[in-house]
Amino acid sequence: MSVPALCLRGVCKRFDRPAVSGLDLTVEPGEIFALLGPNGAGKTTTLRMVAGLLRQDAGTIEVFGTDVVAEPVAAKRMLAWLPDEPLLYDRLTPLEFLEFVAGLWAIPPREAGLRAEALLRRLGLWEHRDERCEGFSRGMRQKTVVAAALLHEPRLLILDEPLTGLDAAASRDVKNMLAERAAGGAAVVVTTHILEVAERIADRIGIIAAGRLLELGSFAQLRARHGGATLEEIFLHLTAPGPQDAGNTA
Repeated sequence: MSVPALCLRGVCKRFDRPAVSGLDLTVEPGEIFALLGPNGAGKTTTLRMVAGLLRQDAGTIEVFGTDVVAEPVAAKRMLAWLPDEPLLYDRLTPLEFLEFVAGLWAIPPREAGLRAEALLRRLGLWEHRDERCEGFSRGMRQKTVVAAALLHEPRLLILDEPLTGLDAAASRDVKNMLAERAAGGAAVVVTTHILEVAERIADRIGIIAAGRLLELGSFAQLRARHGGATLEEIFLHLTAPGPQDAGNTA
């Protein structure tokens, strides 16, 4: 039996109020998993804990069997984290930025150059490789950081709103690249507010609200349990606040 790519057990995180409460979740190698929820549901907090940027208050998080708290460096070597507001050094060109990232991962220069060229060509940035990022559009900046996330060929990809700012063609390219990575055995975890994207690309979907997991399964399984023609209908049904939730924005 294979080791899960990602395993969360009883994970909790509290700020001024609970952000994540007793979250249990497993993602398998080769799986594209969509973590969905309304604003403030705890999605980004969960991903930041997986990436090692926040430490959980309780519970365990493992990446391919490696505890992210006990062995943080080993866990981080296996994953890539793409936040919804990614960092990009404006004075660097895309090629220089990827060379910088490759150095952080200790990728040999020749191999780094081949990977960088392949990614920039795939994402339509090769002709802009010597232009400084400060003049890039939102979509071009997003494509650059997507390339950086894929550069060291991580076994686990954690992507928070990866399609932000991308046009239809670029979105298709990124979705195809994620599908290829999953087909090669990597696990992909994405958050998105574009529910049609999750419906089409995700093998399984987790829906959370107020830091708690409400539902988990494939789109077909969610439809079988809740009805609805689209994921949007299911999502709105599950996350609609009840009388007891009035005023609760956790």
